[in-house]
Order: sequence, then C-alpha cells, then structure tokens
Amino acid sequence: MTQSNFSAKKRIAVYPGTFDPITLGHEDLVRRAAHLFDEVIVAVAGSTNKATLFTLEERVQLAKSIFADFANVRVVGFSGLLMQFVQDQGAQMVIRGLRAASDFEYEFQLAGMNRKLYPQFETLFLTPSEQFMFVSSSLVREVAKLGGEVDQFVSPTVEAAILQKLSQ
Repeated sequence: MTQSNFSAKKRIAVYPGTFDPITLGHEDLVRRAAHLFDEVIVAVAGSTNKATLFTLEERVQLAKSIFADFANVRVVGFSGLLMQFVQDQGAQMVIRGLRAASDFEYEFQLAGMNRKLYPQFETLFLTPSEQFMFVSSSLVREVAKLGGEVDQFVSPTVEAAILQKLSQ
C-alpha cells in the first residue's frame, strides 16, 4: 500500500464494551479517540456473561445520547465475535481502556488472540484521565444499588437512568 493510499483510507476505530452503565471514564476515552480517528464506533456488547442493570437497547440509547454531539462517533449494539464485528465495520483498530496495571495482563492476552484472528487489526490501549482511573461500571452499579451518589462518575443522563432503573 502506498503512502497516498494509506492516508486516503478512512481511519475507523471500535471501542467495545458492555457500558453498563457508561461512565465518565468511558466518555473521556471516546472523546480523546474521536480526535485521533475519522470515526469511532462505540460497540455495545449484547452477549455477555455479566448480569447487566440495563438492557442492550437501553445501553445503546444512553450511549447515543451521550455522544449525540460528536459527528464522528457512532454507537452500535452487537453480539457475537468482536473481530467479526470489527471486520464488518471496516475498522482497523480496537480501543481498549487500561485503568490499572492489573487490567494489562488480561487486555494483553485479548489483544494477542484478536490479532491472531484478524492479523490486519491493531489494539490501541488508552488510559483514562487521572480523575477517572478508578471508575468502573461495576463499582458505579454497586454504589448506586447501596444508595450512594454516583453523579461524580456518570453524566446526569446516566445518573437519572440508574435512579429510575433502581426505583422499579
């Protein structure tokens, strides 16, 4: 591939996750990635071993509302093999967030497996801004379920959705 062909190719990255709920840390990574790529696809995983608070449709809608002002960010729900989804989207890159060194070993193994399945693909590891290094969806869910305030970890839209969901 020549340099001119490479630069003409649209740079597409996929940021996969359960996003249950989408946190300010997730938002931070997507906003930063949106400056690096022509398009960022927030891929909301439907098939997961995790017990989710929100349905796939609810998680997709929340993410769409968060990123509505970003012309180059698209939110899509998916199930099945991530690498198949990446290929179907014409993406070249998967973005993964690393909050702590403990995340690295799992993410490193996952990146190796994904590269074996799809050799043209790369993984880009991003760390969230310092104030979001400890924020995880599972901790946000737990704090909310125990009656704690989560407004410093999620957007107002997501906070309202969590409170509504927990009041049902």
